[in-house]
Amino acid sequence: MTKIDIISGFLGAGKTTLIKKILAEALSTEKIVIIENEFGEIGIDGGFLKDAGVTVTEMNSGCICCSLSGDFSKALEKVISEYSPDRIIIEPSGVGKLSDVITAVKTVLSDNVKLNSFSTVADASRFKIYHKNFGEFFDNQITSAKTVILSHTDGLSDDKISLCIDTIKSLNPDAVISVTSWDKLSGTQLLNAIESDNEHFIKSLIDSHNEHEHHHEHEHEHHDECECECHEHHHEHEHEHHHEHEHDHHDECECGCHEHHGHHHADEIFTSWGKQTSRKFSKTELSDILSALDDNKLYGDILRAKGIVPSSNGDWLHFDYVPGQADIRNGQADITGRICVIGAKINEKELEKLFS
Repeated sequence: MTKIDIISGFLGAGKTTLIKKILAEALSTEKIVIIENEFGEIGIDGGFLKDAGVTVTEMNSGCICCSLSGDFSKALEKVISEYSPDRIIIEPSGVGKLSDVITAVKTVLSDNVKLNSFSTVADASRFKIYHKNFGEFFDNQITSAKTVILSHTDGLSDDKISLCIDTIKSLNPDAVISVTSWDKLSGTQLLNAIESDNEHFIKSLIDSHNEHEHHHEHEHEHHDECECECHEHHHEHEHEHHHEHEHDHHDECECGCHEHHGHHHADEIFTSWGKQTSRKFSKTELSDILSALDDNKLYGDILRAKGIVPSSNGDWLHFDYVPGQADIRNGQADITGRICVIGAKINEKELEKLFS
């Protein structure tokens, strides 16, 4: 029997970190295959997971929801037949819709293949921002999840965490919600949260997805001609001290485009820019570059950046960026440097200058 677990989450929520923790602390005796779907041309996280001895199948041609009925199902079937794993963990693109991934997985289910769980990692520190500005994608991951695991809860006020919980409950009253900081939980406890409900819940939720999507296909036909592009130009940055800077036009826009569900593909809203590079960076220089990405007027609304680049002192630097926060650490060498940036209305020329 092969179990399939889907662990989704918006850009930078911490999906890879969660998966690595569960692998190390709860699933070390199982034969695991990770299927990772990157939005963008250059896959980065696959290298991180390979360091842990995990087989990774990367599909960089587009998000899962854009290659749903064909390639993704075939990839799943191939993984099952070639590896016969105990468990497949699917990590969808941060801008993918969880409901679409569930639909794709349903095509390969059999007596020997079981959909075990589908969960979402949600960044508590940026929950309000992403819910407001990218609701079509962010909210879908919440409404479609059996379990919602909040990340980055350390240092947040009780009011902010309560707001997250209230919003989750309003979107998905039946979801199991994990709030405790991951440092205080074991991988086994997190896995138990993901697997906390029974098969009846899974079946009923899948059935409700099908009815929901069918309903919205008809409900939103009249929205196709809307050209206000509200869903494309909203973005806010929330820094480590959780200061929110909201653009004035958020309060004025009442068309609600960013609230509509089910009729946009990720590549209609989000773009990615990537490059391979042999340029060497110092840690200070790389830190300054990532801080510069907060300038959304110059570079566009950058939601996520990650990469592996050679260091000027001979080491290799692995980096992750979400608005207002960057992490740079020493890591394993790669055959060449790789950089991937994801966002909305990206200024590729300025990014090229920034990293060159």
